[in-house]
Amino acid sequence: MEEIIAGNFIHDIIDADLREDPNIKIHTRFPPEPNGYLHIGSAKAILINYETAKKYGGKFNLRYDDTNPAKEDTEYVESIYNDLMWLGAEPDGGIFYGSDYFDKCYEFAIKLIKDGKAYVCDLSAEEMKEYRGTLTEAGKESPYRNRTVEENLDLFERMKNGEFPDGSRTLRAKIDMSASNINMRDPAIYRIVHTSHHRQGDKWCIYPLYDYAHPIQDALEGITYSLCSLEFENHRPLYEWVIDNIGFDPKPKQREFARLNVTNTVMSKRYLRYLVENDMVDGWDDPRLPTICALRRRGYTPSSIFNFVRAAGVSKANSLVDIDMLEHSIREELNATAERRIAIETPIKLVITNYPEDKTEYFDLPNNPQNPEAGTRALPFTREVYIDASDFAEVPPPKFFRLKPEGEVRLMGAYIVKCGEIIKNEDGSIKEIHCTADLETRNGNPTDGRKIKGTIHWLSVPYAKDATLMLYDKLFTIENVNAIPEDKTYNDYLNPESLKVVSTAKVEPSLADAKAGERFQFVRNGYFCKDTKHENTFNRVVGLKDSFPKK
Repeated sequence: MEEIIAGNFIHDIIDADLREDPNIKIHTRFPPEPNGYLHIGSAKAILINYETAKKYGGKFNLRYDDTNPAKEDTEYVESIYNDLMWLGAEPDGGIFYGSDYFDKCYEFAIKLIKDGKAYVCDLSAEEMKEYRGTLTEAGKESPYRNRTVEENLDLFERMKNGEFPDGSRTLRAKIDMSASNINMRDPAIYRIVHTSHHRQGDKWCIYPLYDYAHPIQDALEGITYSLCSLEFENHRPLYEWVIDNIGFDPKPKQREFARLNVTNTVMSKRYLRYLVENDMVDGWDDPRLPTICALRRRGYTPSSIFNFVRAAGVSKANSLVDIDMLEHSIREELNATAERRIAIETPIKLVITNYPEDKTEYFDLPNNPQNPEAGTRALPFTREVYIDASDFAEVPPPKFFRLKPEGEVRLMGAYIVKCGEIIKNEDGSIKEIHCTADLETRNGNPTDGRKIKGTIHWLSVPYAKDATLMLYDKLFTIENVNAIPEDKTYNDYLNPESLKVVSTAKVEPSLADAKAGERFQFVRNGYFCKDTKHENTFNRVVGLKDSFPKK
């Protein structure tokens, strides 16, 4: 059955263009800068470009925007590719690098100089900013704006040959210093950077700026729609100026959509890098971060991420999407697919005094009550079992239906037990609880008709395995990190409770063989994923309770 891809305003634009020209071959691209790891905001851009190409039977490219050698690294190049493939957005149109087009960008810069549409400027960055003007005042022309073509060609060649220091000169497009759009006030299109490039080495010491290089790359690859986030909307006239003045035909079109902003997290690569480089998190894949690799390590699936992006919608209006919607997406999926297992965060020993010391029997528990086809697994039962400390109260609150003095509960899938003697340590803490079992019940009801309201989970003491549970919460205490007061920083709102490490946990024996990345529902605890870095460690993907409103 063919997948139906929902429409949006971008598809409406394409549909209108196709009515005018049915021969358009849709071609999109995802152009990440390899200066950090992709995050969930990137997933929106990937999905829009990938699904647009797929819907119209077109092609989808991955193109690394590696035009800034100072910040780029092969580590990021590899991580971007791995994330894209994990998400299932295969670039069937090809994998390219912005640096593949450096020769062409230089060639076209020469053309612009010869056409009198570009000039070498000696103004410093500060001076250029001063000359640029404001939103209400026109800019001033550079004193170097009217250099001759010959002088500009000579200076640009010498820039390329490394004769001038960083920042001493730029090549600027000659457009209009009184333009209402500041981006059109003679923008710089080349700058001097004496830094080795991760692919080109030391071949170049001048590098094209994004607003100049990007339309050239699109045109050379045959991209028909350059779909990008809304902050580039004011850059669209410059995109079109480059295309028109170099003389490309057919012409790619730039169209913009709103970025994905999510509550209680941050999408700033600079700040994410700060957290990583200052060891405030466990690398780029720390499960508290919004990076794709962090979501993968935490236990999210590609489908849950893309379903979240689809639910958030594609529009031109900026909005803040509740992180609960993301959690709802993975919770719904895992509720249907994840096998159930038992984990006990804070174990207390329960001794069943009327059960034989040397006996082990097995009880079958369902792997997924919602899916009988998932079958069952056998859980060993012995005289000594662990229960969770939260399931016992020496002085119980009202309506406490778990274990309490003289009270009865069912051990899930096994016997009904009655609380007896409470053995304590010298410091007053509970060492163990003695109880008796109704050995006639065996997962059945008492023969005398008494009602047992509480059921608690358990594990056999000799068979239980040690484990560490990583309980993750929101990264920030503030909902909208874009609304932080000027006198505060991100650091002021980092959530000190974003990670709780439970190193005392016990898990059922089958989890000793769990593979890294496997996901489970830990009964009454939440959904967990076997960590990919640390042995015997499980990351909480999301809790059991869904606070996202149902439609």
